[in-house]
Amino acid sequence: MSDSPQALGAPAVRREGRDKVTGAARYAAEHTAPGLLHGWIVHATVPSGRVTAIRTADALAVPGVHTVLTHDNAPRLEEPDDPILAVLQDTRVPHRGWPVALVVAESLESARAGADAVHVEYATTGHDVVLTADHPGLHTPEEANGGYPALRERGDAVRAFEAAPVRIDATYTLRGLHNHPMEPHASTARWADGHLTVHDSSQGSTAVRDSLAAALGLDRDRITVISEHVGGGFGSKGTPRPQAVLAAMAARHTGLPVQLAVPRRHMAAIVGHRAPTLQRVRLGADRDGVLTSVSHEVVTHTSRIKEFVEQAAVPARVMYASAHSRTEHRVTALDVPSPSWMRAPGEASGMYALESAMDELACALGIDPVELRLRNEPRAEPDTGRPFSSRNLAACLREGARHFGWHERDPQPAAREEGPWLLGTGVASATYPVLVSKSAASARALPDGSYRIAVNATDIGTGARTVLAQIAASALDTPPEKVSIDIGSSDLPSASVAGGSSGTASWGSAVHKAATALVRRLAERTGPLPPEGITVTADTGEETAQESPYARHAFGAHFAEVAVDSLTGEVRTRRLLGVFAAGRILNPRTARSQFIGGMVMGLGMALTEGSTMDPVFGDFTERDLASYHVPSCADVPDIQAHWIDEDDPHLNPMGSKGIGEIGIVGTAAAIGNAVRHATGARLRELPLTPDRLLPYLP
Repeated sequence: MSDSPQALGAPAVRREGRDKVTGAARYAAEHTAPGLLHGWIVHATVPSGRVTAIRTADALAVPGVHTVLTHDNAPRLEEPDDPILAVLQDTRVPHRGWPVALVVAESLESARAGADAVHVEYATTGHDVVLTADHPGLHTPEEANGGYPALRERGDAVRAFEAAPVRIDATYTLRGLHNHPMEPHASTARWADGHLTVHDSSQGSTAVRDSLAAALGLDRDRITVISEHVGGGFGSKGTPRPQAVLAAMAARHTGLPVQLAVPRRHMAAIVGHRAPTLQRVRLGADRDGVLTSVSHEVVTHTSRIKEFVEQAAVPARVMYASAHSRTEHRVTALDVPSPSWMRAPGEASGMYALESAMDELACALGIDPVELRLRNEPRAEPDTGRPFSSRNLAACLREGARHFGWHERDPQPAAREEGPWLLGTGVASATYPVLVSKSAASARALPDGSYRIAVNATDIGTGARTVLAQIAASALDTPPEKVSIDIGSSDLPSASVAGGSSGTASWGSAVHKAATALVRRLAERTGPLPPEGITVTADTGEETAQESPYARHAFGAHFAEVAVDSLTGEVRTRRLLGVFAAGRILNPRTARSQFIGGMVMGLGMALTEGSTMDPVFGDFTERDLASYHVPSCADVPDIQAHWIDEDDPHLNPMGSKGIGEIGIVGTAAAIGNAVRHATGARLRELPLTPDRLLPYLP
């Protein structure tokens, strides 16, 4: 292993950092070509129905407008692998904001003006966009997102709950949430000699290529998708989105390159959202705080286009020991945009409810919330009985409590004041599964002593290039500066998406395998290398096909201190501390950034972020950053992330677990629990905005 100061485990600086801050890094909407046209989507203005007429004459009269694509003249698609990609194929309007036309023009301004001049007539039908706990359309599906069974039962949770001497029965409400990456979704498409090249803002260009091939009826080798630099995604770019298909269709129709960027206010309609959830949690315990029954029931919505079920009850199957458990998801299809992945889908929303209920149980018992969690540590994964590959939640709780000064707190609520400010602290646990997908990589040794690694990984701002170079350098026993990395093109060895906190494990395993095989190949050779070098390609199909006998999860603990203004209801987060157990940390610099970024998103989830469906108009009322409030630096004056060193041999060659999402899991609960400690008021709906708090303040 290399002893370079930038080898695996060292805080190496991001390789693309200078390119990003100097503007040299080019994103999907920054690629131009001669004759480039710009697209602008015309979105449906009714929540349900069908298009009866589209008049485009006024739009075509706008100077610079080249063409208007509608269901009448758009290229025909094969059945796509995702129904949200079947755009401009028929007259249906499944929800407000669905694309009904695309204006293509010589400039962005002309395209926008042309879109305003398109006249669309509709036949509307009754619509329903409001989720309720007793909605008549609710049903229990076979599976929730991720392939998890929608319903799991152990023992008799209802009877055990009724027999428990201490019980908590509470319902927690989360409104819809939006991903809002810094870079909106965008695609630039061009055809040349029958080959389609698309620069796409995506978390996985292999998946985009495959979806485009299916929709356009092309062989995959006739398409190249490039996602070299991506300005965040948080899950919303984890699957192909309609703008890629529309740009490719328009480029094919016009014979010219076409660029299409989705304005932020339109993203909510076509790029997914975290579905709202109504979560009933019932905890039964004995008087020592030992859980006897855990029940977590989730109600959520999906669209009429396809079914997506937020797996919010799944963490309850992992977290705490209990002989009796029932976890269920119920869903109803509404006239809403299709929900999708948002950072830690399932875990972020589910752990808010579960960890809030655990705090309520601690208060009812008069037991310290940290101690309550420690008393319910399982010996094996409760749902499956499999042993944990490693589980250091208890260490995270203890270390976090020590570092935070937790045991110095007065457990009584509303006991600390500082002028008009009411002060309080809260704690919550975190978890996220270890996921890994098949990937391939190549490693090349060159005559000058350098190496070149190729893998279709996607760097969405996490520092993937840097960490993959460190992994390769470690396996090759060479300084990282001798390793170059090619990522972000579907022409490279195929790799999985940057999602599910699985990227580094998936791509890194392939890189490690290819580099290790290259070392063996070189050891067998004598003499100089040929001018083209020696290349070895490897994939992890065999490894990922094997099911692990272990339950593999990352864990963490969040501690929060808040101040609540008793006059205005404003909540200020004074301190956030996260302590995590996530295997071996491969790069402390990039890891800390990921942990803290997740925690800040959790703060937004707790205090500022939330989006509602307008029952009359049928769309999200908070659609842009003027109305959907994300946290700023001033909202988090003191935020720290630490970790427990783990040596887990049951993961991958690097010994790493995913870190991109666990930071958001549990943060909202810790803040909500701190608000309860500060005020004595238990609010069960997020975000905790002043209007919600004021009625409970003195």
